[in-house]
Amino acid sequence: MGVVTHDTILPRGLLIGAGILVFSALTLVSVARYTGYKPDEPPASAIVDKADLRFEDRSDGAILVYSTTDNRLVDTLPPGTNGFVRGVLRGLVRDRRAEDVGQMPPFRLTHWANGRLSLDDPSTGRHVDLEVFGPTNSGAFAAILDASVHAKDKS
Repeated sequence: MGVVTHDTILPRGLLIGAGILVFSALTLVSVARYTGYKPDEPPASAIVDKADLRFEDRSDGAILVYSTTDNRLVDTLPPGTNGFVRGVLRGLVRDRRAEDVGQMPPFRLTHWANGRLSLDDPSTGRHVDLEVFGPTNSGAFAAILDASVHAKDKS
């Protein structure tokens, strides 16, 4: 039995193409790092509306939403509704417990000029871009912000 050997030679064009691809990727990453581009941070925008809010659980399962600027009740989320709002708040409260932050510091709900809606917890530094969860889910927070702004206008 003889030994069969195969000399596998890759086509020169394929090697050149792979080299160009690797060089291009490294160049783009270097440019991004040099210019400070951060894809996880949305571009800066002006604030259209904002509200500092405190969320309080009621014994029947409802969530009371208070404006911390004047301690006014701005919205009540009935029991068994607003699952997305409850889920987002649950995650933020879990972070507060881990960092020994109480429930008194407010959350900041912000509507930006570019259409984004965000919820921030200044006490832990957590930031949630709400529009990435779709219009129905972010709309639940938009309704809370709208109720807060209208409650402020009535005073």
